[in-house]
Amino acid sequence: MRAKFNYFCGMILTDTHTHIYSESFDEDQDQMMQRAIEIGVTRFFVPSIDSTYTNAMYNIESKYPENVFLMMGLHPTHVKENYKDELKHVGDELEKRLNGDLSKTFYAVGEIGIDLYWDKTFLLEQKEAFRYQIQLAKKYKLPIVIHCRESFEEVFEVLESEKGEDLFGIFHCFTGTIEDAHRAIGYNMKLGIGGVVTFKNGKIDRFLDQISLHHIVLETDAPYLAPTPYRGKRNESSYLMNILEKLSEVYQKPIEEIAAITTQNSKDVFGV
Repeated sequence: MRAKFNYFCGMILTDTHTHIYSESFDEDQDQMMQRAIEIGVTRFFVPSIDSTYTNAMYNIESKYPENVFLMMGLHPTHVKENYKDELKHVGDELEKRLNGDLSKTFYAVGEIGIDLYWDKTFLLEQKEAFRYQIQLAKKYKLPIVIHCRESFEEVFEVLESEKGEDLFGIFHCFTGTIEDAHRAIGYNMKLGIGGVVTFKNGKIDRFLDQISLHHIVLETDAPYLAPTPYRGKRNESSYLMNILEKLSEVYQKPIEEIAAITTQNSKDVFGV
């Protein structure tokens, strides 16, 4: 009853990072979307991974044109031997949509960054791809959405070399220290807060109330990183409510206020 009450009261929630085109939703994509929309999650910002997912992204955008907002980019874990071909695809798709005659567009370059959790083999290539895609974002006056896993120093090194008023975006799935948080904010980044904030060992809930809500956006990273009590299961955008409720505890503010502030923050970043 509470979720429907919130929705009909007009509370708007924004999932700033969700892979709703994932194969994990092949069997119930429409039902998953409806569950989210019914509780007020009406804005879904969708990151790219690599060229093999582009058509799936366009398909979900076509099905939900009023709700789905796409990004374009090469995920750092997919920076492999063919990364230059993949970067060309990113550049071509941005050019086609942003300089072409299409009515549809991209709202960010993402997700991009550096991931040293799985493999350090392509670190130099990841840095090159990250920097190149930041420069594409600057060219088109778009925000970036950063993936950072066990690579804060490497990511900050690249951001330092590219800093300026034309560099802005979201530090997706923020899991760093309060010092990392302040540093990210210093590069004009909002902090993407997702399921990790609900984990007992997540740690960020211990200091997050020291960070102004005006630097925070909400995300799920569905189908990954489901919040408690769904941890270990498939995540979905309707679980954004669990993250919102946790932030309500952390900040000691009503969920409606946090929903309004974080959605406005998403509008400030994405321009829509």
